[in-house]
Amino acid sequence: MTQWNSSPWPRDSASEELTEFGPDTLMIDDSSKLIAAKCDELKNLLLSKNLKYGDSALKPVRIFSNESSTEQLRVRIDDKINRVMNNGLYDDEDTVMDLAGYLILLRISLDKESI
Repeated sequence: MTQWNSSPWPRDSASEELTEFGPDTLMIDDSSKLIAAKCDELKNLLLSKNLKYGDSALKPVRIFSNESSTEQLRVRIDDKINRVMNNGLYDDEDTVMDLAGYLILLRISLDKESI
């Protein structure tokens, strides 16, 4: 359950970290609204690609590689960062959103491994 203290943000009383946000959560400034919108955009991108590519990031078919999905995601992240280092960011490719998406998928994969 969300606890409230002197801050307008929901906090977990044990860890003092931000916990959950729902539709009735108070958005105190424009930046909070922009953060929520960008997270929604990233969520939609990830869900769309997951449907389009058949959950290949978290459940790869492993035809040429027997590496875990976690290791394969790390390779994709390295490749994306390498492209940025060598070629810079391009307006026609949303490298930042792709990288953020891969990092979220990596976190999911790591979480699954710890279960």
